[in-house]
Amino acid sequence: MDQLQEFAREEKHHEKPWYILPLIVFAQFCGTSLWFASNGILRELSDAFALQVNALQHLTSAVQLGFIIGTLVFALLTLADRFSPSRVFFISALLGALCNLGMIWEGNTAYSLMGLRFMTGFFLAGIYPVGMKIASDYYNKGLGTSLGYLVGALVLGTAFPHLLISTGNTLSWQMVVGITSLIALLGGILIAFLPDGPFRQRMPSLDLSALIRVFDRSAFRSAAYGYFGHMWELYAFWAFVPLILSTYQELNPQADFQISIWSFLIIGIGGPACVLAGHLSRVLGEKKVASAALLLSGVCCLVLPWAFSWPNEVGFLTFMMLWGMVVIADSPLFSTLVARNAKLQEKGTGLTVVTCIGFAITIISIESLAALQESFSSPASYLILALGPAFGLLALLKKRR
Repeated sequence: MDQLQEFAREEKHHEKPWYILPLIVFAQFCGTSLWFASNGILRELSDAFALQVNALQHLTSAVQLGFIIGTLVFALLTLADRFSPSRVFFISALLGALCNLGMIWEGNTAYSLMGLRFMTGFFLAGIYPVGMKIASDYYNKGLGTSLGYLVGALVLGTAFPHLLISTGNTLSWQMVVGITSLIALLGGILIAFLPDGPFRQRMPSLDLSALIRVFDRSAFRSAAYGYFGHMWELYAFWAFVPLILSTYQELNPQADFQISIWSFLIIGIGGPACVLAGHLSRVLGEKKVASAALLLSGVCCLVLPWAFSWPNEVGFLTFMMLWGMVVIADSPLFSTLVARNAKLQEKGTGLTVVTCIGFAITIISIESLAALQESFSSPASYLILALGPAFGLLALLKKRR
C-alpha cells in the first residue's frame, strides 16, 4: 500500500489522493471478472441448456468477437476521448453485468447464450482499455507501473471465476454468475464517482480521422507493432496451456500433476509479473523491459518442442511458470508506450484501436495454431508462436535505429 501511495503522489504539480490507483486497479479487477465468467461453468451450462460440445467453444469465441467489435465501435466514435471515461466505464460495467446476469434465465438457448456473451464482450471494450485511459489521465511519470497493476488486475480478474467454481459444491453456477455480475457493477460504481484526471484533454467533437491519424507518429507505430507481436503469442499460449500440459503427460507417463491447478498457476502468475515489470520500467525504461520480456517469451516458444522431452516434471513446470510470467509482463509497458506516444486528446482512441487490432490478431494466431495441431499433431507446431515476438522485436529495433 505504501508503494501505491507513492505512485499516486509522484507528480508534484498534480498531487492526487493516495487511493486513486488502488481504486482504479480494484475496479478493473471487478469489471474484467466478466471476461471468462462462462468458462468456469461450461459443464454446468451444458447440462442446464443441453448444449452441444461445439456450442461451448462458441461461447468463448463470442466474448472475444464482441470485444473486438466493441473496441472498434468505441474507437470509431472516440467515446473515451469525447466523454468522461469514468462515465463510459460505469455504463459499460452496468450493461456488461446485466448481459452476464442474463445467462441464468431458464429460457436460454445456445444462440441466446452466445448473444449474451457477445454483448458482454462488447461492453468489456468500455472497461479494459478505458480503465487504462483513466490511469493515463492521472499518471504521466510512472505510467508503466500504474498500468502494470491494471493489467495484473485483468489477469486475476479473468481467473476469478475459476477460483469461485473451484469451491466445489459450495456455490451453484447461478451464484457464480450472480457474484461476477455484482462485483462488476461494484467496480463501475466506484469509478463513476472518480473525477477526470489532471492530464485528460477532451476531444471537442467526433473525429473519425483520429482512428487512422494516431498511426502517423512513428513512435506510436513502433509501440503498436510491438503490442501486435505480443498479442500473437499471448492468448494462443493461454488458450493452449491445458493442452500443452496434457501433451506433456502423454509423452511422459510418469508425470503426476493436476492440469487445472497448474493451468491456473501458469496463467495467474502473469499478474504479479506485470506489477514487477512496471516497477522495473521506472529504473530501466518501458522499452527496454518490454523488449527483454518479448525476447524471453520468444525464446520460450522455441524451447517448448524440446521441453516436451524433459523427464523431470519439476523442470518442465518451472519453465512453464517462467513463460507465464514473461508472456504477459510486456503488455502494460506496450500500452504505456502507446498512450505516451499518442496526442493527449487522442489517447483513448489510440489505446482502443490498438487493443481492437491486437485482439483480432489473437483469433488468427489461435486458429492457425489449432489448424497446425489438427494437421500435424506435432510439438513443433508451437514454433508458430515465435513469429509474434520476432515481429515485435523487429519493430522496436527499427525505431531505435
